[in-house]
Amino acid sequence: MLIIWLTAYNDAAGRANPDFFELYDGNIGGKTLTQGLYKWTNTVLIPASITISGSAEDVWIFQIAENLTLSSAVEITLSGGAKAENIFWQVAGEVTVGTTTNFEGIILSMTGITLNSGATLNGRMLAQTAVILDANTVVQPQ
Repeated sequence: MLIIWLTAYNDAAGRANPDFFELYDGNIGGKTLTQGLYKWTNTVLIPASITISGSAEDVWIFQIAENLTLSSAVEITLSGGAKAENIFWQVAGEVTVGTTTNFEGIILSMTGITLNSGATLNGRMLAQTAVILDANTVVQPQ
């Protein structure tokens, strides 16, 4: 499993020529994100719900050099046919998902992933160090 995680992490991290660089200085709460390669050299914050919009064939790769933090009760909504299996969150630091937050996509973390109480995930979680769950629902994408 470590080899699969490392291969996926390195593939996502190694993608060059981002379509979006330092978008909204890393605070993407309340935004709609279209398909493409996103890159941040800092922490990404999601304090309010976001929409990921595109077709079933579109792919989103989010390269995050530090941490990814989602506030409590945030919703990641998929629209236009977007699929969780095509959304990759490559995070060099830690991922923290707030209580009762609904997360979509595949998380590849170099450090660790924490889903706080009641958070749900439609996707997968792969971390080098640890995945911490607290009364969560995790569904593998179709």
